[in-house]
Amino acid sequence: MNDLSKKKCVPCEGNILPFDTSEIHKFLKKVDGWDVKKNDDKSFFLTKDFKFKDFADSQKFINKVGNLAEVENHHPDISFGWGYCKIKIFTHAIKGLAESDFILAAKIDKIN
Repeated sequence: MNDLSKKKCVPCEGNILPFDTSEIHKFLKKVDGWDVKKNDDKSFFLTKDFKFKDFADSQKFINKVGNLAEVENHHPDISFGWGYCKIKIFTHAIKGLAESDFILAAKIDKIN
C-alpha cells in the first residue's frame, strides 16, 4: 500500500529504532510539503506550516487535527494563531521518526 493516508498509526512503546536518514528520505517522498529538521539532541522530526485566512479557520483546522490525533493515538505538537498553524511530528518513545509519523502527516494533509 503506497498511500500512507490509508494506513493506521501503530503505537510505539520504544521497542524500535528511529528511522535513519535513508528511510526518512524514502518516506518524505510520500508526503507533500513536510520538512525534516533536527532537535537540539540531534533527533529528527517532521514539520509543516499551514496558512489560513483568519483565526477561526486556524482553530477549525487544529480541532480536526486534534480529533485525528486521538483516533490515531498519535499526537503532534501544534502551535497556532491568527491565520497560521505549525505542526511538529515525531515519535516521543524513540525520540525520532517512524512510519506512523509519516502516516499522520499524510492524514493531516487530507483534512479540509
